[in-house]
Parts: sequence; structure tokens; C-alpha cells
Amino acid sequence: MICDEDLIKETLQGNNNAFEKLIERYKGFIFAIILNFIKDHGEVENLAQEIFLQIYISLPNYKMDNFKGWIGRIATNKAIDWKRKKKAKFNEMIVEDTEEVMDLSETRSCETPEEVLIKKENREKINRICKNMPTIYEDVIIKFYFQEKSYEEIAQEEDTTVKTIASRLYRGRNMFREKWREEDETL
Repeated sequence: MICDEDLIKETLQGNNNAFEKLIERYKGFIFAIILNFIKDHGEVENLAQEIFLQIYISLPNYKMDNFKGWIGRIATNKAIDWKRKKKAKFNEMIVEDTEEVMDLSETRSCETPEEVLIKKENREKINRICKNMPTIYEDVIIKFYFQEKSYEEIAQEEDTTVKTIASRLYRGRNMFREKWREEDETL
């Protein structure tokens, strides 16, 4: 078996077959490192290609000391960078999705991505629960809590009394609480 140093020297002299032998020798090692960070096999293969390219580009800077450790550091650093980029992209998507649902002023606060996601999920849950309630209760809850209308304004719009609106809101809240609990119990 040809040693790593000889294969590296041959690669640096332009022998691509020598580099292919290095890849073949260490691809399992590289994949094992990547799989510690990434579980999507398609992404693992893409990242492995990037790592092998980085190794090839960086090979002239290699000091001929512990090749396996050297490529292990490259693989680890690339995997960490990939994970950071993925997390940043995910956080951007959450913020973009949330801005569509929430007021821009709400997203300007110093909320963590997790808090933004929880708010979005709660809003979706609230909308889902409201849609499963009788319309008279759904309308009153939405007008009072989301549109921030007073009992009087809602009564005027609904062409009914303030007392009726208060009663619908009371019943609607109780119904809403019950549906919220039921949905939590099914999770």
C-alpha cells in the first residue's frame, strides 16, 4: 500500500489518480465526521464533495504531518460552518414567515427565533381553534382580541346589544379554552 505522503506528493505533481486514492482511503472517515453534524444523507454527500475540494485546494499548504488529523479538522470546520449557515437560513425563514403573519413592530423587538416561532405557532393554533367554533363566537373573539374593538363597537356592527356581545364573548372564551385544552391533550 502506498503511504499518504507519497500520494500527496504525486497529487501535487498533477496525478489526479493519486488524489482519488486518497479520497477512497478517507471517504469513510470524512463521512463519519459529517454525520456527527448532519443527518440528511443528501446534504452529507454534498458537503463531502465540498470537503474533498477544500482538501485538494489546501493540499499545497499541508506540512506533511498527520494527514488524517489535518483532513479531520477541515471536515469538522466545514461541517460546523454548514450547520451555522443552515441555522442562519432557518432563522431568516422564521423571521420572514413571521413578518407575513405578525405586525412588523412585533418582529423588531429583541425576540429570539424560538420566541418568534412559538408566537407564530400560537397564532396558527388560535386561528385553527377559532375556525372550528360557531361563527357568532369566532367573530366576537376576533373583533375583540385581534381587532381590539370595544363591546359597543362590536354590538353596533353586529346590530345587537352590548349585553349580547358580552354573553357571546363569555361563552366564546369558555369554548375557546376548552378547545385549546383538547388540542394540547392530543399532542
